[in-house]
Amino acid sequence: MQLTQKIRIYPTAEQEKALWDLSEKCRLIYNFALAERKKAYLKGEKINYRIQQNGLVLTKKAYPEYGVVYSKVLQMTLKQLDGDYRSFFVLRRNGDFTAKPPNFKSRKHFTTMVYNQSGFKVERGCVKLSHKHPSGVPLCFAIPESFAFGKVYQVSVFQDEKDKFYASVVYAQSAKAYVDNGLYQAFDLGVTKHTAVNVHGKFAEFRNTRFDKYWNPKVDTLQSRRDHCKRHSRKWKYLHGRLRKCKRKCRCQSRDWMHKLSRRIVENTKANTIVVGDLNVKGMAQSAQSFSGLNRSTQNSGFLGCFVRFLSYKAELAGKRVIGIDEAYTSKRCYVCGKMHDMPLWIRVMCCDCGNVLDRDKNSSVNVMLRFLSQNALWMGYHKFVGNLRKTGLPTPKLEVHSQEAPCVSVG
Repeated sequence: MQLTQKIRIYPTAEQEKALWDLSEKCRLIYNFALAERKKAYLKGEKINYRIQQNGLVLTKKAYPEYGVVYSKVLQMTLKQLDGDYRSFFVLRRNGDFTAKPPNFKSRKHFTTMVYNQSGFKVERGCVKLSHKHPSGVPLCFAIPESFAFGKVYQVSVFQDEKDKFYASVVYAQSAKAYVDNGLYQAFDLGVTKHTAVNVHGKFAEFRNTRFDKYWNPKVDTLQSRRDHCKRHSRKWKYLHGRLRKCKRKCRCQSRDWMHKLSRRIVENTKANTIVVGDLNVKGMAQSAQSFSGLNRSTQNSGFLGCFVRFLSYKAELAGKRVIGIDEAYTSKRCYVCGKMHDMPLWIRVMCCDCGNVLDRDKNSSVNVMLRFLSQNALWMGYHKFVGNLRKTGLPTPKLEVHSQEAPCVSVG
């Protein structure tokens, strides 16, 4: 598997000037290619990444100053533009007419330089980048010796919001072989908590620390004050900087918590198979039951989609696997009799005529487990799970074969 490591680098004044000069050439190439695409679109001509990549040779002949940038970096700049256009057209085809095409990059924007497959050398203690800058300053940056990489596929240099430089290294990491040990753990993922049940019928709840609840009022106040100022004025810039700082702190704290929680789950569970709902986070905001508060929790904070990605790669490194299944109606469906109930979010307990009285998240996690076992024809595990539920005092579900129209998919 491939992992990415973000490393802080500390360029000297000469190196920083060289990085900005090389970035400026990449920015101009991006803007020229974008203008060429818009012009071709108006004329009805065909243009794509291959055509623009082949035109780099003529561009370097006409403008020799672009020869100071490593060829692969310029190609990846055009590749980034092509990816931006593809994302725009996909959104439009899916009915999102609010999506806007890529825009030109300003002079203050530091264009990320991507060295893909070649043009770099990563050794213990340093990373070296190829270039032909007139200053001749070597772009060799020290990195902690604790970072030891195997095969390196790509190195990117970028600048964050606080004007700090970073090197992003994509490298190969060997993962343990997955072995199905017959133990499974199913999760019902939520914004406030994640509820799990294993094949032994035991439940576990993991509360999410809602850092956004603390930062959102501060963000709203700063954004309101900033929007009442003249754009790009001194007061506007001051408030805009504080607003970005609050958002960055909220994002970093949330991601740190999700990293720790996902690692704790992977290390403490004996199950080699973790089952989660195949979430459509974007579709949640478009459902009829969505509202502004819920959308802000699911879309901005990234508690669901980001957490599943962290859980997936950590599980793969530990020799485990995260499998996603369709979780439609798992909260509304009684796991005992299968009756559908109207379950708005404020109703936290499933009360069914069959005698099932259970927390809605626990009911959903049981449905996820039953659906996974039946869809994969794991009948021994199915009967074992039902028997263990009986031992805990919970009512047992009716034996039912679930539809195979929505098979399980591996998230990892």
